[in-house]
Amino acid sequence: MSLFRPAVRTEPIPAAAPRMRRSWADAGIVGGYLLFSIVLFGGLWVNLGQGYLWNSASDQNLWEWFFSVTAHSVAHLENPLTTELQNFPLGVNMMANTAMLGVSIPLTPLTLLFGPTFTWAVVLTGSLAGSAAAWYWVFSRHLVRSRAAAAIGGAVAGFAPSMISHANAHPNFVAWFVLPFLALKVIHLARGHRPVRNGSWLGVLTAYQIFLGEELLLIFVLGFAVFAIAYCVSRRREVRAMLRPLAVGGGIALLVTLVLAGFPLWWQFFGPQSYAGLAHGEVGNDTAAFTRFATQSVAGQPEAAAAVSMNRTEENAFFGWPLIVLMIVVTIWLWREAVARSLAISMFLMAWLSLGSGITVVQKDTGVAGPWRLLADLPLLDTLLATRLALACVPAVAALLAIATDRVFAFRPAPDARPLPVRLLWLGAVAAVLLPIAPIQLVVHNRPVTPAFFADGTWRGYVAPGGTVVPVPLASSGESEPLHWQVEAGLEFAMPEGYFVGPSGPDDRRGRYGAYQRPTSLLFDRVRDSGQVQGVTEAARNQAIADLRYWHASVLVLSPRDHADAYRATVDLLLRKPGRYIDGVWVWDVRALTTGS
Repeated sequence: MSLFRPAVRTEPIPAAAPRMRRSWADAGIVGGYLLFSIVLFGGLWVNLGQGYLWNSASDQNLWEWFFSVTAHSVAHLENPLTTELQNFPLGVNMMANTAMLGVSIPLTPLTLLFGPTFTWAVVLTGSLAGSAAAWYWVFSRHLVRSRAAAAIGGAVAGFAPSMISHANAHPNFVAWFVLPFLALKVIHLARGHRPVRNGSWLGVLTAYQIFLGEELLLIFVLGFAVFAIAYCVSRRREVRAMLRPLAVGGGIALLVTLVLAGFPLWWQFFGPQSYAGLAHGEVGNDTAAFTRFATQSVAGQPEAAAAVSMNRTEENAFFGWPLIVLMIVVTIWLWREAVARSLAISMFLMAWLSLGSGITVVQKDTGVAGPWRLLADLPLLDTLLATRLALACVPAVAALLAIATDRVFAFRPAPDARPLPVRLLWLGAVAAVLLPIAPIQLVVHNRPVTPAFFADGTWRGYVAPGGTVVPVPLASSGESEPLHWQVEAGLEFAMPEGYFVGPSGPDDRRGRYGAYQRPTSLLFDRVRDSGQVQGVTEAARNQAIADLRYWHASVLVLSPRDHADAYRATVDLLLRKPGRYIDGVWVWDVRALTTGS
């Protein structure tokens, strides 16, 4: 008997070739997940040269930069935990950012051979399909007997609306393919199965998940902890027997995790350009976010979804009202089963926590405090966006749906009862519930063409050894195109400031998006905000020279953009010389000011 699989009566399996049948069926289901994932990203796969996931905003450029920089570090035997290619001369702590070293390092050959957009497509496609396959595997081997029930659960876990929303821009939040096995190892330990071996594997899986996505790991741990506590309360007599194997296996897991990930974690929290915490503000889910349909779903309501979410990549609930109703029905139906009850408690509590510190109902603040207020300021938890806690509901919903389907498939009517197509009726109901939230293909547009100044290598004639390229305005969370120019140029020059997460100042370790800015960078921001040429004083000119020297600047570059004339006139005034239009960009050669050459 598997861990949580119930003792239901099933038809005997014929002795002839059952393993072959299982393997082909498993391959078919996993292949279906992969094919569906490829279709979802079809617009990207057919246009890897210029395709850009439109709803990713600045993030596709950022992730491609992560993949490129990691591959560059591996190829040149450099430390992949840090780089000076952005935020020169201070650099970026890659471990303290979402670089996903767990995939970016192994996929280095693909990045070097085919480019970072190919790796981006592989990671997104593989993460969705891999997550669905991983949940299917665990469900089919350890939770339910019906392969169809497990396949439905896996599909929900891998392709839920929140997964598709994050798949636009956040592969670290759709890479769930390790977590089902991590949970399985904990359950094995609780059952006393091979504490040393399973503890070792738990440590390996935990360390690897750290290199995939720490925030997702933390969210999953919270949801699983609620499930575990609820289960232990239901099975109090079993708890004493769990303690020793959990202690032994847990200790081994902790030791293995520290051996494999201890130094990178030290680098993340205490190394160069590390930071302590990242305040996002009070961002919880509106209650309406659970019943509405996500933007990129069959029944999608873009305006209604936008009204109760941060942006297209943070639609973290959006299960749709039919599935919410079904989950209530399934919870009532299966409440007497300890596993189903524990899953339901985890699902509802994590949904409640995701409402944040204050409850909002259809965009109206009720003034009622949410339970997250009690936890929001705790270490590590203070970095979480409360709205993302709803992600922990996804595997619980998937598991409950798998269990319910398995119970229907195991149902055997009395011999004298009127036959009803119970399975068919149930599958029809499930299809009717899931079809509205089924994902549609992600939106892909052509990205801006890289200026010839970078694409053709013209920049090499303007950058001194050790010098940097200064984009006007400087790269930031809302200005990520310079990262793409840098990638297209083979990462052969560095840039000041940029788009990453780092400390708020030399003596301020609070986290922030982007660098703490120099005065000249702030001057360019005023051009952006006003659209007007900025008045330049002699003090501003002296400050600009000081900033350019601090940045080791060789050249300033302005591409065609909004307010380009205002930017160009402001830089002309700062440097007391006009820019030159070369290969699609305005260029100011400042080597004479910064290096004397």
